[in-house]
Amino acid sequence: MAEPISLHINGAVHRLRIEPRVSLLDALREYLGLTGAKKGCNQGACGACTVLVNGERILSCLALAVQFEGTEITTIEGLPENGTLHPMQAAFIEHDAFQCGYCTPGQICSAVGMLQEFHKGAPSAVTNDVSAPVAELSEEEIKERMSGNLCRCGAYVGIREAIREAMGVAR
Repeated sequence: MAEPISLHINGAVHRLRIEPRVSLLDALREYLGLTGAKKGCNQGACGACTVLVNGERILSCLALAVQFEGTEITTIEGLPENGTLHPMQAAFIEHDAFQCGYCTPGQICSAVGMLQEFHKGAPSAVTNDVSAPVAELSEEEIKERMSGNLCRCGAYVGIREAIREAMGVAR
């Protein structure tokens, strides 16, 4: 039975009538035509469906759309401001951080969320001292923090370079 919900996506409110079992990914793609987030594995293993909810990255294939009333959802389509690419999007282009491009929207959204986590001081599995602030976004930290996003083409070097540039610490 379809239920009415309102989702705040990319700065706009969208009113939908959907069944409670519809994933956020399917609501975005099938009901709203926002096809940036991709259905890769549909099991939460590849990260192609990553979007931001209240600034935090989530796997939209594992989340029910009805869970997100009252939250701010940002997809790859919502990252640019006033026609200008988000710095992470621009860095991905500059560093050829994609080949086929299928995983790119999820990679970019994940990278944006990951940098927010890093700036908040959230440790990762490779952080040496989890009680101390993470001082540097090292190669190992980037690899670990982005490990939930897979790229079949192997564009990882460009992805890490883009992340460093977007953060302002390009080598």
